Amino acid sequence: MIQIFGHQKCKITRAAERFFKDRSIKVQSVDLKVKGLSKGELTSVAHAVGGLKMLFDAQGVRAKEKGLHVSAPSETRLLELLMADPLLLKTPIVRDGAQASVGEAPATWKAFADRARG
Repeated sequence: MIQIFGHQKCKITRAAERFFKDRSIKVQSVDLKVKGLSKGELTSVAHAVGGLKMLFDAQGVRAKEKGLHVSAPSETRLLELLMADPLLLKTPIVRDGAQASVGEAPATWKAFADRARG
C-alpha cells in the first residue's frame, strides 16, 4: 500500500493525495503533526531517496526556528532530530514498499500508481 507522510497545510502533500485519489488508488495518509516515521521507516526512506540529508527541510520554518538552517547536522545527529521532530522532514514523503520519493515527484507517483493497479 502506498503511504503519504505529510501535513494538511502542505500544498504538495494535498496534491499527492489528490493524484492518487483521482486514479482511484487507496493510500494511507500519515499526518506528521500527529505521528512521525519509525526509525526503520525513516532509514528505509532515506536509503531510497539518497540519504537523510535529502529528507531534511533545511530551509523550512521549523529548521529556522531551531537554528538548523545555518549548518547541516551530521547524519547521526540528523537521524536523532528527524526522529524527535518529524516536522523537520520535507513533505510529502510518498512510499511504496522499499521505494520512496520526497517532495513533488509526479513521475515517481505515476510509477507507484501504475504498479498499484498492475
